[in-house]
Amino acid sequence: MTDPQHPDDTEITRRHEVPAEPPAWPPTPATPGTPASAASAGMPADSAVGDAASPAVERFSPPSEPRNDWSRHEGEAAPATTPERWYEPAAVAASVPTTPVRPAGSDTGRSGRRGIGTLLAASLLSAVLASSGTVLALRATGALDRSAAVPTGPIGTTVGASNQPRPNSENTATIDVAAAVSPAVVRITIGGDVDTSNGIIPETGVGSGVIYNAAGWILTNRHVVEGSDSLAVELNDGRVLDGTVYGIDTLTDLAIVKVEGTGLPTASLGDSSALKVGQLVIAIGSPLGTYTNSVTSGIVSAKGRSIIADGNDQLNNLIQTDAAINPGNSGGPLLDAGGNVVGINTAIAADSNGIGFAIPIDIARPIMDQAVAGQKLARPYMGIVYRALDLQYAEANDLPVSAGAVIIPGNGPDGPTPAVVRDSPAEAAGLRQGDIIVKVDAQAIDGDHPLDATLSEFAPGDTISVEVLRDGVTQTVSLTLAVRPDR
Repeated sequence: MTDPQHPDDTEITRRHEVPAEPPAWPPTPATPGTPASAASAGMPADSAVGDAASPAVERFSPPSEPRNDWSRHEGEAAPATTPERWYEPAAVAASVPTTPVRPAGSDTGRSGRRGIGTLLAASLLSAVLASSGTVLALRATGALDRSAAVPTGPIGTTVGASNQPRPNSENTATIDVAAAVSPAVVRITIGGDVDTSNGIIPETGVGSGVIYNAAGWILTNRHVVEGSDSLAVELNDGRVLDGTVYGIDTLTDLAIVKVEGTGLPTASLGDSSALKVGQLVIAIGSPLGTYTNSVTSGIVSAKGRSIIADGNDQLNNLIQTDAAINPGNSGGPLLDAGGNVVGINTAIAADSNGIGFAIPIDIARPIMDQAVAGQKLARPYMGIVYRALDLQYAEANDLPVSAGAVIIPGNGPDGPTPAVVRDSPAEAAGLRQGDIIVKVDAQAIDGDHPLDATLSEFAPGDTISVEVLRDGVTQTVSLTLAVRPDR
């Protein structure tokens, strides 16, 4: 979907056209007898829809070797020398004694001359004592010691630790993160056969992944491993292990790969919900499938982005970053300054520079836990199509609230799809087109807690309370989540 809060999302990219506008508010109930499953109509249920299509993006699909899709000041005077002693005074000419001019008639007797001589002697003694005190004071500070002079290199260049560039905190964080996490980042090479107009030909591709459990569990992108016949996982230490696809995610572009090995390094997981726009993030992967364990850094450019990826797959609640990521980075980790995985790099905007997207680790965490527990990867499912609310949409449609998720029909390849899927948990719970979901189990649904991210914290079979706003009246219904169907 396209988030109307962010006009930049509405750009048309070279791979996709804008779908038709969704039905205007207020919604018109579907004609009885015509509902069909969103999945069968080409629109995944529990999907968010918007006013216009999000920009198409290029996923980092493995490069295709046969098809070559992815392989592709003179004359200056010498500077002045540095003084040997910064505090040594320059020499001055000796003062010439003068004879005071005496007024006419003044006393020239012995007593007068003796008084003047005494005065001069006292003045000279004071000057000598004062000079000696100054010298002693400077020596005490080390200013006059040659050993305390600033060391020099070639003429005009001052060297020493105090003049070395001191890395700032961001540089230090990037260096530390690269050293700590790179051993847990892998390169995944897949092999398979592709049916072309010239017949079936072998094809290979390369992506990235991150080891999150020492027993050999790796998180990567679904589009990296989907359709592969063989899978090789190359570790940072040079080992190459055979891998198998444990399962793929039906909600997002994620997959779990399993390898058998010992002493595997792992990356720690962070909290993507705590990310702030402008925060430092670091990406590690194998761009173009060649430059293994490349490290780039940038910032969190935005949160909550929705895009339409290759194959018309809709991805929601993504992290946008300007950290340089390229084909081959797919499946690699996006890390915070502490070296914690906060996202999985998955796509770049077509014809863009510095617009990449990552799936938040909080959304990935449930299937990661399921894999470690030996369970089949499964996502909870309500059976609705909805749109996340914002202030502009609420004002344009005269809605009573500006946060939540409004249940509306979607847009499928064969036309509008029903807002509530037939025989779904949502239909059984009595949800209707036009209902606005405002809370799930007391968690308010808003920009920081979107509906699909909130539902991902539950498992199929869990019973949740759903608070909806219907015709200006708040109601609470009980709903038992099912297993999200395969797309």
